[in-house]
Amino acid sequence: MGALYNVGILSGVSFLSRMRKLVVGVVVLALLVGASTLSFWAGTRNAASTPIASAAAPKGASAAPGTVIEAAKVSVVPLREALTAVGSLRSDETVIVRPEVAGRVSAILFREGEHVNKGQVLVQLDDSVQQADLDRARANLELSKSKYDRAIDLRNKGFISNQAKDEAENNWKVAQADAQLMQARSAKAQIHAPFSGTLGLRQVSVGDYVKEGQDIVNLESLDPLKVDFRVPELALTQVRTGQLLQITLDALPDKAYDGQLYAINPLIDANGRAIVIRALVPNKDGRLRPGMFARVRLFTRDSKDAIVVPEESIFPLGEEKYVYKVLDGKAQRQKVDIGQRRDGRVEILNGLAPEDVIVTAGIIKLREGAPVTLANTPPTPPAVGKSDTPKTKG
Repeated sequence: MGALYNVGILSGVSFLSRMRKLVVGVVVLALLVGASTLSFWAGTRNAASTPIASAAAPKGASAAPGTVIEAAKVSVVPLREALTAVGSLRSDETVIVRPEVAGRVSAILFREGEHVNKGQVLVQLDDSVQQADLDRARANLELSKSKYDRAIDLRNKGFISNQAKDEAENNWKVAQADAQLMQARSAKAQIHAPFSGTLGLRQVSVGDYVKEGQDIVNLESLDPLKVDFRVPELALTQVRTGQLLQITLDALPDKAYDGQLYAINPLIDANGRAIVIRALVPNKDGRLRPGMFARVRLFTRDSKDAIVVPEESIFPLGEEKYVYKVLDGKAQRQKVDIGQRRDGRVEILNGLAPEDVIVTAGIIKLREGAPVTLANTPPTPPAVGKSDTPKTKG
């Protein structure tokens, strides 16, 4: 029994020993597998990151120096202070030709659209009745004159009284007035041009019966033309007669026309609180027409040197206006006060100096203090207002 007990103990110890070795082996195997897995993932990550790093920064390459922008030095040009407005062209003289007496049109003595001179006969009305009345009045005038002459002779001989002579004289004067009246009525059958100008389109034809005041044709004087426009009442102290101006027209964008202010309406328009102004614009080439829309620039002060920048270089922040200056290779935001806008350029009243360089393109990519690189820098723009010196009206 003792021998069997010892054998059992030895068998149990042997089994526990084998189990312990088995557990140790499994743990060691698990540790080896984990170490291999970690090594594999670490190698994979390094392998994946290496090409990106190489593409982003190749060996020997340097980082980008800054945001690529375009810039230019500000321009200093002679600029005239001016008020801008919109207006309409008007004929210097305009009239609708109308008859003063009723009658039938017997002749039209003009062509539509042609130039006519002052006093030229435009339309002839049938004047047969007026001519008959005129002939009768002239006959009565001759008879009255003969009676008056005989009355003077008879009075000198004492055959008639002074009253008879006076009656004969009165009849003669009445006959004179009748003849003049018939002459005036006959003359009104002819319609004349009241001034030299260009005719429009006629509204009647030969044979039409026209009444007093009926429209026949419009007559326009086209050289010079008037331009009417309005400026705010706050500008009252800046405008005066004799000031020069320029107009441009959307219909004729290739040329600016010079003019001169000659009249200011003393009555301020109460509806728009504006001053109504009228100027004369020469129209030697005849291209301008009454009724055209005009953009007016009224010069209120002589030329002065002004700093101007392109419109696209200015950006708003709230209610303020800013530009980016290039200073020591960095973008510096600068507040500016602006004045006139002209030909795509803006006058800078405060904030910039003549030697400053400003960003003209790429503003949206910038921030305060960002490094910048100049690329495709445009040349200094041409002078603004090259046509700002209008000719004095001669």
